[in-house]
Amino acid sequence: MAEQSIDRREFLYGTAAVGALGLAGCASGGGDSDMSLRVGTSAGGTKEIGLAVEQVATNNSDSLEYATVESPGFIGTIRRMAQGQFNSGITDNNSLVKAANDRGSFSEQGVDSIPWYGFYGFPYNIYIVARDGTDIETFDDLAGKNVYPAEPGYSTRATSIDVWSQEPTADVYDQMNIVDLSVEDAPGAMEEGEIDACIAYGAPGAGYTGWVTQIASRIDVHYVEPTDALKESAAAYDGAGTSTIEYGNMPLADQDIGTNSLFTWDIQCNFMFNPTASDDAVYELCRIVDEHNSAVKDTAPQFVGFESTSDMHASAVGAFDIHPGAAQYYKDNDAWDDSLTEASRD
Repeated sequence: MAEQSIDRREFLYGTAAVGALGLAGCASGGGDSDMSLRVGTSAGGTKEIGLAVEQVATNNSDSLEYATVESPGFIGTIRRMAQGQFNSGITDNNSLVKAANDRGSFSEQGVDSIPWYGFYGFPYNIYIVARDGTDIETFDDLAGKNVYPAEPGYSTRATSIDVWSQEPTADVYDQMNIVDLSVEDAPGAMEEGEIDACIAYGAPGAGYTGWVTQIASRIDVHYVEPTDALKESAAAYDGAGTSTIEYGNMPLADQDIGTNSLFTWDIQCNFMFNPTASDDAVYELCRIVDEHNSAVKDTAPQFVGFESTSDMHASAVGAFDIHPGAAQYYKDNDAWDDSLTEASRD
C-alpha cells in the first residue's frame, strides 16, 4: 500500500444534516450562543471517557449542556455526525483519514461531511509482543509467522495493518500469516502456540485492554524490537501517531519483556464537532477540559494529560480544519499553531 495522504477536497455540510440538528434544537453558527453539545461515543472505554468529561462539565460550567450519546464505534460516529444525529463526537484519526479519502469502510458508502477538530481525547498505544521460545526478535522476524493484530473490525487491527502494509514494511507484512480470531479466543490460541506474536495496546496510567492482559497472565512474552523500516512506516502514515514510552510507565502484567522503552504507533482519538456546534459551546468545553484536566483523568486515566494548552491539539492532522470555537480558545491562550487551519462556515 502506498503512503497515505489526506484528500484536500472540500466537504460540504449537507442541508439535511443542518435541518436535523435544527429540529433537535442544536443548530447554531458562529454568532449563535446555543450551549448544547450532544457527544456521540462508542461503548466501553470511549463511553467512560465521554461520561467523565460530561461529569466534569456539569460540575464546572453553569452554561454548557453536555449529553453523552452512545454511538456504534468510531466509524459509526462519523456517519451519524454526517447525518446530523448529534453535533459532537469522539472518533479516531485513522477513521477520519479513511472517510476523507473514501477508503476502507467508506469506499462503497462515503459521507458528505467530515467534522471539525476540537481537541485530543486519548490514545491507544500499540506495539508487538511475541511468545517466549520463538525466534522472533525484531519486526522483520514476523515474516512467515502467525501474527494476531486483534479481532477483525477492531480499530487497533486496522491501524496496525495500515501501517505494516505500506512501504517500506510491505514485504514483511505480505509474508505474515494474519490470524483471524475473536479477542475471547486469542489468549488460548497464543497459549497453545497457534499465535506466535500479537499486538499489545493500552495507555500509560490506564493499563492494557483485557485480552492482552489475559495473554500476559498466562504465558511469558517479550518485546518485538521495531526496525527502522517500521518506524518509517508508522511516521509516514497519516492515520497514526507515534510515541516512545518508558516501559515502567506502561508495564504489562508485571512482566520483564526485555526492554526499557516502547516504540508505539498510536490510534489518536479526538473530540470532533460539526459546524452546527456553536463556537461558544466548543470554547467552553475546551476551557473545562484544559482547566480541569486532572479531574477528568481521575475518573478516566486514559484521557490525555495536558501539560500545556498546546498539548490539546497534539493529534491534529493538518488537513482537518479546527472548529472556530476551539481555534479561538487556542488563540486566547497563546496555544495557536500556524500549521493549523481554522474552519470557516462561509
